[in-house]
Amino acid sequence: MVRLTVDLIAKSASKKKHSLPQFLKKLTHLNFSNKNIEEIDDLSMCRNLTVLYLYDNQITKICNLAFASNLTHLYVQNNNITNIENISALKKLSKLYLGRNSIALVEGLEELRELKELHAEGQRLPPGEKLLFHPQTLLALASLCILNINKNNIDDIRDLAVLKKLTHFFAADNQLHDLQELEDVCGQWPLLKRMDLRGNLVCQKMKYRDRVIAGCKSLEELDGKEISEMSRQFLINWNESRKGKNKQKAEGVLTGQTSHPVVADFHLGPRADNCTSVVSNRLSPENDRSHGDTEPTQ
Repeated sequence: MVRLTVDLIAKSASKKKHSLPQFLKKLTHLNFSNKNIEEIDDLSMCRNLTVLYLYDNQITKICNLAFASNLTHLYVQNNNITNIENISALKKLSKLYLGRNSIALVEGLEELRELKELHAEGQRLPPGEKLLFHPQTLLALASLCILNINKNNIDDIRDLAVLKKLTHFFAADNQLHDLQELEDVCGQWPLLKRMDLRGNLVCQKMKYRDRVIAGCKSLEELDGKEISEMSRQFLINWNESRKGKNKQKAEGVLTGQTSHPVVADFHLGPRADNCTSVVSNRLSPENDRSHGDTEPTQ
C-alpha cells in the first residue's frame, strides 16, 4: 500500500534549503497525482497547504485533512472514493474536484460556505443508480457558481433550483427529458452564463433551444454554441409575446369570451356535462326560435 506521508513528500522534494519541518511549513502546493496512493497519512506539518493534487490514484477515503484550514483547491478526481467525508474543516475550500469516483450521494459539504466550484462528473455507479444531492447540502451551497454533473444518469434537477448564484451548469449525457422543468429551474438562476446539456433527451424537444434561451436571459452559451445578443433579444420578445397570448386566452375563457366547447372543458369539475348541456341549449337554433328570435314570416 502506498501512503502519502511527510517522508514521501521529503523524498520527492528537490534540493531543500531548509530543514524538513521548515520546508513542510512553507509548502503551499502539493502534487502527488498518479502515484498509486491509496491512503492519506498525517500531513499536519503542512499546515499552510492551499492546493492539493491527488487525482488519478487509488484513494478510497478522504481523511487526515482536518489540519488544512487554508486549503482552497482539492483535486481527488479519478480515485475510488465512495463517500464525501472528513472535509468539514476546510472552511476556505473554493474548488472541489470529485469526478470519476463512486459517489452516489453529494453530502457533507454544509460547512464549506466559500465553495465556488463543485465537479462531480462521471461517477462509477451500479446500473440504474443516479447521483443524488442531500437537501441540506444544497441549501448550504449558496455561494456555488460552477456545477459539473455530467454523465451521472440524472433525470431530475428541480432540487438544484436553490443554487441561485450558478453561472456555469454542466449536465451533459444524463437522462433529462422534461423541457418545462428545465425552463422552471433555469428561471431560478438569474446569473447563468454557460450551460451544456448535450446528450439529454430534452435537447430533442421542439423549440428546446429557443425556449431555454428565452427563459435564461443572462445565458451566453448553450451546448457549446454562443448566443448572440440579437437572437437572445428576439427570443425573449417572442417568449413574452407567447406568454401574453396564453394569458389573454386564459382570461377569455374565464370571462366567457370563447366558444362553448372550451367553456365546458375549463375546470368545471364533476358537473361539466350539465354545464355543457345548458350552454349548448342556450346557443342552439331551436332555443333561439323558442324565444321568438326567428325572422318574421312573409
